[in-house]
Amino acid sequence: MSRARQTVTLTADLVILTIRDGTLCVLVVERGNEPFEGRLALPGGFLRGGENLDETAARELCEETGVRAEKLHLQQVGVYSDPERDPRRPRVVTCAYLAIAPDLPLPTAGSDARSARWAPVGVVESTGLAFDHDQILRDAVELARAELQFRTIATAFCGDDFTIGELREVYEVIWGVTLDKPNFHRKVTEADGFLVPTGGKRPVANGRPAALYRAGDAELLAPPMMRPRSTTPERSRGR
Repeated sequence: MSRARQTVTLTADLVILTIRDGTLCVLVVERGNEPFEGRLALPGGFLRGGENLDETAARELCEETGVRAEKLHLQQVGVYSDPERDPRRPRVVTCAYLAIAPDLPLPTAGSDARSARWAPVGVVESTGLAFDHDQILRDAVELARAELQFRTIATAFCGDDFTIGELREVYEVIWGVTLDKPNFHRKVTEADGFLVPTGGKRPVANGRPAALYRAGDAELLAPPMMRPRSTTPERSRGR
């Protein structure tokens, strides 16, 4: 028995994370058109002719933040294909991407958005997003939390030069924990290829100037940095 073929439209959606004022934040846009006019959503867009999905994600990232994809951590989160996920068309399949960058600038709204802004992840989770973006956000944040254990992506939240304290804050904010300072210092400085001392120092409010580091060449953490079991989500979610 023959079955009717369906036309599938492809999109790329972006979960762009940064840390602002000690809070994990995500870039959201206020939709200016139906469906979900006036609701918050993740930035994203339709696949254009001549693009693959990675290129679509990179273009959308640059349009929404002014940051080029090759300058930061960008990876696929998953594919979302529920038949009812987008009421505009019968079959809109999206590939979600996680983008991480430090100290990103204030965003500029795209053509179909009224506004764009950074919002604490916890606030966004409590108010809800359009389409199935709540699930995409949850999956992306959990991916970031898991990746911190085995990969060196924590440095993607830092600037070119950073202190051990600034790096520790990344783990504490995203995991929602308080880490032991001496133990953390030992683990990250002993991990192969994770950090490279620059020889510089940065003044701190209380105490001696802190040594500066930059990201090393390693992509995997050896040994891994395992996430503690006990968490305090309020810290990472900005509540």
